[in-house]
Amino acid sequence: MIDEREPDFRIGIGTDIHRLVEERKLMLCGVYVPYPAGLAGHSDGDVGLHAVIDALLGASGMGDIGTLFPDTDDRWKGVDSKELLLIVKERLEEKKWEVINVDLIIHAEEPRLNSVKGQMKRAVAGLLGIDFTAVNVKAKTNEGFGDVGSGQAIAATATALLRKKRRRTL
Repeated sequence: MIDEREPDFRIGIGTDIHRLVEERKLMLCGVYVPYPAGLAGHSDGDVGLHAVIDALLGASGMGDIGTLFPDTDDRWKGVDSKELLLIVKERLEEKKWEVINVDLIIHAEEPRLNSVKGQMKRAVAGLLGIDFTAVNVKAKTNEGFGDVGSGQAIAATATALLRKKRRRTL
């Protein structure tokens, strides 16, 4: 018999967008991407990891990235977003959630990301401790529309599927 107080699976969605600015390194999914500009933000501005974090927090019912890591708290100023994801992973484990898969879209007119998508996929999988095949990273342009399309910003959208680890009772 299975304990049925909570659903076994939950899906979460996360999104993030940051403006491109000079004199910052471009970090996407914990991977440095050579480009003349990086993403503005209180942390390192990694929209890929921020979207994944929000998807995980949403699926687990534990709020959102702005609540957990507010930009009014200097502890998170300039922080590497990999650290934030590891904190969320730890909280998921405490609540007995396991990550089944993550699907991520990076919306960017420039730079072209085909050459680094595999690195980003490996980085996310490694940080979450899941199989490489359980993470998917896609790159899309905005065809010239909006801040992303004009090259002023990069955005990301992620979904995550979690499964509750249960004790079976007889």
